[in-house]
This record gives sequence, structure tokens and C-alpha cells, in this order.
Amino acid sequence: MDVVSDAISAVRLGRPSSDRVRIGGSWCVRLDPYEGAGFHVVLAGECWLLADGGEPVPLATGDAVLLPHGAGHVLADSPVDKAAAGRALPLEHYRDGRAALAPQPGRGAAPVEMLCGKYRLDRSRVHPLLAELPGVVRLPDGEHGELQAAIDLLGGELDARRPGSSIALPSLLDLLLVYMVRASVAGAAPGSWSAALADPVTAAALQAIHADPAAPWSADRLAAEAGVSRPTLVRRFTPLVGRPPMAYLTWWRLTLAATRLRDTPEPLAAIAARVGYGSPYALSHAFVREFGTTPGRYRATLGTTPV
Repeated sequence: MDVVSDAISAVRLGRPSSDRVRIGGSWCVRLDPYEGAGFHVVLAGECWLLADGGEPVPLATGDAVLLPHGAGHVLADSPVDKAAAGRALPLEHYRDGRAALAPQPGRGAAPVEMLCGKYRLDRSRVHPLLAELPGVVRLPDGEHGELQAAIDLLGGELDARRPGSSIALPSLLDLLLVYMVRASVAGAAPGSWSAALADPVTAAALQAIHADPAAPWSADRLAAEAGVSRPTLVRRFTPLVGRPPMAYLTWWRLTLAATRLRDTPEPLAAIAARVGYGSPYALSHAFVREFGTTPGRYRATLGTTPV
């Protein structure tokens, strides 16, 4: 596994959902905040997005936009201010070909077709790679070839519901999320996690941790994996990642343990071995320090029963 894949896997819950929406005339819709990440892909036409507390963002055919923190926002046929946003209708008003608002002169000349969807995420353990993404990430048409290929595949699957669509659609939506996050990280501001992944020393240590978190890592062994001395690894890793290598390893192991407790019925001993702890007691002790509760109580709140 790599850092981006692990960051997504640790927080993703259930299956993504999406709707194909076609709106004509003059329109303005509101989507409330939610515990997850939202996205929109403009399949035809043009529109505008206004996130809560943000500035209007223009969207054209082929553009994708990711809202990684589930911000509430407004979509409209033209730039909107706060007053107009306050008059927005729920998106459900326009689904399934329902009539839009009456066109106004000079507005809404062409219908807009969009794929609108969201991913459920566990906000309690968001990886810093995802946490640092801006509230709105616009991914213009033509700048990310693999993302556009995924959009084309998704659009084709939606146009003709063929045998296997119930599996293909969620899988393509998952692929879309990976490509959007990958493109977002690649275009992030300097000094962010994009810099950590671009730094060969830090990236090598992160790759080693994520490839085998249960290995008996030490600072010296991680440094050897990155091909540098231990002081050099600490000096380059810590400011980019936000914590020293061994502290990050501990945090990631406990994040994986929490994910296993959430998603599987595995007994604590099996989880401890999987994430690099010598015994259930050792894992439980570290887990309490990090989460403020025991693994058993944590699992009980989620309703997962161990085998």
C-alpha cells in the first residue's frame, strides 16, 4: 500500500452514492454540509459553485470539483452572492427531470448535466494528507488524463446500465476519488504533504512504513531504508510530516488498529499482530493513550462484534 491509498482506505465508509442531474433555465441549488467528501463532474454545459465562506468557482464541461471536507455549498447557472445563495433550493428539486425555475432573460441559456455524489468518511481519524486539502479543489478538463478517462468510463456506464453495473459503478466512483485526491495532492501548495511525497528521503521512509507497518521498525532501520543517517531522516521527515518518524509510525499503527476494530470482527490479538504490537495488552495500552478509551469500548460504540 502507498500513503494516498492508505489515507483513503482508513477513512472511507460504505459505498459512494451519486446522481446524474440535468438542469435547465435559471437555477440555484443548495447542498448542506455532511460527514464525507463531495464531488461534482460537469458532463455538459457550464455552472458555478459557491462553498460556504468561499468565492464563486466557475465550472465548465469536463471539469471536476472535489469538496474533501464535505463543505456546504451552492450550485447555480451563474455567479451567486450570499443573498442569492440564501434562496437556493435543495438539489432534490431538480432530480429525475423535474422542472427547474423559470428562465430569466440572459440566464440559463443551455442546460447543464452533472454527476453529483459523495463519499462517506470517518472524520475521527482523517490522515493529515487529506486534512490539509483545501475546502474546494477544482480539477480543470484536460489537465489530468487519467481522471478524464475515469469520468468517461463513468459517464458511459451511466448512459447504458448494462449487466454488472451495480458493481462497476461503485468501483468507478472509488477510482474517481483516488484520481481526484491524487491530482489534488500533486497540485497542493509547497510545504504540504505533496512536499513530503516529493522528498526522496521522506517518501522512502513513508513507503516503508505503509508497506509493512508491523515490521520491527526503528529510527535507524527507517534511515537505512531511506539511505541516510538517522539525524538526516529526522531532520527532513519531521517538518514535512508534522511529527518524527517513530511518532508517525505509532500514530499510523493505532489508526490501522482503529480501522480494523471498525471494519472487521477480528479479535484483538490478531489486530495487535497485524499492526506491529507484541500482545493485545501492549496494543490496548497504546490505544488508550491515543484514543482515551479501550479497544473493546471503542469497538462496542461501533457495534462490531469480535469472533
